[in-house]
Amino acid sequence: MEIISYVQNSPKVRKNNNWFFEHKSRKSSAASITYSEFNTELRSFGAQRIRPKISLNAFFLFTGRCLSVTGEAFKNNIKKIGLSFLALFLLTSAFLGIHTFAAWRQNFTGAIKLPSTDSSDLEALNKLMAAFALEGRVDYDDAGNLLDVTAVNVSYSQPVSYQTYKVKNGDTISGITKKFGLRNISTLISVNDIGNVRQLGAGQKLKIPSIDGIVYVVKQGDNLDSIVKKYNVKLETLLDVNELSSEVLAKGQQLFIPGAAMDQKSLKEAMGELFTMPIKAKFRWSSPYGYRIDPIANVKSFHTGTDLACPTGTPIYAAMSGTIATAGVSRVYGNYVIIDHGNGYQTLYAHMSKIIGSKGQWVSQGTKIGLVGSTGYSTGPHLHFTVYKNGKMMDPMTVLNK
Repeated sequence: MEIISYVQNSPKVRKNNNWFFEHKSRKSSAASITYSEFNTELRSFGAQRIRPKISLNAFFLFTGRCLSVTGEAFKNNIKKIGLSFLALFLLTSAFLGIHTFAAWRQNFTGAIKLPSTDSSDLEALNKLMAAFALEGRVDYDDAGNLLDVTAVNVSYSQPVSYQTYKVKNGDTISGITKKFGLRNISTLISVNDIGNVRQLGAGQKLKIPSIDGIVYVVKQGDNLDSIVKKYNVKLETLLDVNELSSEVLAKGQQLFIPGAAMDQKSLKEAMGELFTMPIKAKFRWSSPYGYRIDPIANVKSFHTGTDLACPTGTPIYAAMSGTIATAGVSRVYGNYVIIDHGNGYQTLYAHMSKIIGSKGQWVSQGTKIGLVGSTGYSTGPHLHFTVYKNGKMMDPMTVLNK
């Protein structure tokens, strides 16, 4: 615009322009105006961007046009669009189907036939397991009662009294219980609020009550009648043992319940006899403990453990702390590890792809001891998990803290 303005403002141009109008005026007799009547003032103009008007009405018109065009295109190509969606659905279904089948095959353990020459190998290893388990003999039952103590009638008419004992090297909870004339190991566990007996060490001081029983902490809403009914103890006995002069109880008050014992689950937790899951990743229970159609011999037999099917390489952890009693290879169990946990407990971990750890090594609960595999007689990667107590196989599900 500056160039145009410059040219128009030049004297030469103005002269030529005036001549044009003057010439036109003189030549045309019909004209009623002359060039002098025209505004010959020169102006400069600047270009500006055109801005469309924005309004709700314009928006709806634009949206309507878009929808109309889209609908027309969809209508004209509905067959192509339908075929495209069908093809996408079939491809997705095929992919998911192949992925699911592959995962199923990876975690599948099916029936295989065991040559008769190898059945003796299986029996020999089971005997080996039982022999290890017999090394850990315990002297109390599942309720915590000592097995080698003769039951006698005990009078609970006297108040309970306490003495202090300092734990020595080699002491056991059952040994200390027996030493002070008590008959149930849960007495010392409850009175001393022991969370895990396995952590009991030399130098630790224990309160030793004069009679068997447990400590109960009064809760909101408790009264003597409800406590007497719960533990099947006489009211007079409860009053005498605790030297209670009033039947009014306060929340948080501690009472000694004579003759009572911890429930089995609480006792197992305190004794460290609840096993954690040996597999922490996702797995499938493929074969339970007990009678079944043996996947090895393909006949009805007793399955000595439980099988956890999962991909090869999945970490296997010690279900409880203890010492690796043996680690080896069997034609039936493949790579396997046996851990001696003490208190009569042993666990077997079989079909490993790799053993981590060695014989005699102490492992804590949750220590990695191997990787899942399919060694030995197995049709798919899985962990065979067996639990022994006092030389006898037991259902792992009864001791696993799920």
